[in-house]
Amino acid sequence: MGTLLRLVPPGPALAGALGVDLATAESAFRAEVAYYLEHQLDGRDAASLADLRARSAAVLADAAGVDPDGVLDALMASLRFEAYEDAAPALAELRARGLRLVVVSNWDCSLPEVLERIGLLPLVDAVISSAVVGVAKPGRAIFDAALAAAGCRAAEAVHVGDSLDNDVRGAHAAGIRPLLLARDGGGDLLTLGELPALLS
Repeated sequence: MGTLLRLVPPGPALAGALGVDLATAESAFRAEVAYYLEHQLDGRDAASLADLRARSAAVLADAAGVDPDGVLDALMASLRFEAYEDAAPALAELRARGLRLVVVSNWDCSLPEVLERIGLLPLVDAVISSAVVGVAKPGRAIFDAALAAAGCRAAEAVHVGDSLDNDVRGAHAAGIRPLLLARDGGGDLLTLGELPALLS
């Protein structure tokens, strides 16, 4: 999120599905996101992910002040992701050079499905999610899992991300060269389109 893909704002869809105003829907969604982020490591497999989603939907319903019946379906229907326009071309060019590409994210076990839906999964070699590893970025173990999937040493790797704490500091602590993607400026990259030139 923020590097390869973005979330289409779910507020309007949630407001319509729940029968509440937009401000209430957006506030309730923020409460759901806060709960999800605190418990995202729980979504390690299909069963635990279903439970996490149900609990998150209950938080959403409570925050919106609506009957919880049907809220899970409304929540899931509102979650639409799309790839940044620069993601697929950059990944394709890097892969054409023979580089191994590994997605490393604080996400539940559904991340490969999300990447498949937006067309990015065929462009990467592996997907490492925090819930499956059991450790979130900036923890060392998730970076070690990514290195194992890439089949390389830390000194041979580059990690690109949009978070100073999770990505830059986490990668640096693991001995990996970090590059900060800041689409609004102030980082090493403005777009992923600049990455191939940096690695040449």
